[in-house]
Amino acid sequence: MKLHLLRYFAVLAEELHFGRAAERLSITQPPLSSGIKALEDELGVKLFERTSKHVALTPAGHAYLAEVHMVLDRVARAGETARAVAAGLRGRLEIGFTGSMVYRDMPRIVRAFGQQAPGIEVRLCEMSSSEQIEALLRRQLHAGFVNLGAVPPRLASLPLAADYLVCCLPEGHALAHAPSVALRALAQESFVMFARDVAPANHDNVIALFHRAGIHPHTRHAARQWLTVVSLVALGMGVALVPASLAQAGVQGVRFVPIAGLRHPTVGVLAWHEEADAPALQAFLEVARR
Repeated sequence: MKLHLLRYFAVLAEELHFGRAAERLSITQPPLSSGIKALEDELGVKLFERTSKHVALTPAGHAYLAEVHMVLDRVARAGETARAVAAGLRGRLEIGFTGSMVYRDMPRIVRAFGQQAPGIEVRLCEMSSSEQIEALLRRQLHAGFVNLGAVPPRLASLPLAADYLVCCLPEGHALAHAPSVALRALAQESFVMFARDVAPANHDNVIALFHRAGIHPHTRHAARQWLTVVSLVALGMGVALVPASLAQAGVQGVRFVPIAGLRHPTVGVLAWHEEADAPALQAFLEVARR
């Protein structure tokens, strides 16, 4: 059934006059008459009682009109939805993030985007950096907040605001209340490290810092999330170098102390597939850039 025939029927049912209906439809009366006849023939029912002076809906026409109005309303809504999605005003985004990104730029960007584009649903998925990279390459995520300094080919990225490594010490540690701590003062400590298989960049970033200080750290424990690293330090399991932003987590039993003479940045980017062109994603990236 052709959609324009339903519009012909609905307008004629409202006007009950072929001349006025044809004028509203911007057509002449003959195609309107032939269209209504074709619709009745297809349905096998009479929709209008008509004479030279009178047009009226039949009982079947009244029943059909209610259904046609619903169909035309759905078609109109579908068009509005398609136009809104194409304009980046409607839709859904799948965004990955690592646990530590809760304390960096991610919440502020997501909140700002929600205020600008309330019609777009943002679904956040906590994943490791390596899991996010795999999902981005497979186009299973629209974007991801990852702990990397550089992304692999086929991905694009936007650097996040600077964050810096600090020493995370148990509250009872002798250096916990010092204004700063030299890395060499920690040479004999046991360390809680970020597991390399989860985020190699995080692990290698810390190891490189130790090596430049001439330290070969004794790794006692490895954890898969930064908050787990901090929690293990709070339990007296060792010391760690962690992003300063983790102080916002409010974990009890630890102190975050600057590294003496050093502000070493932690890695972190917002990444996406370079071929992704969804309008909603482009709107999200624009908010992130601002």
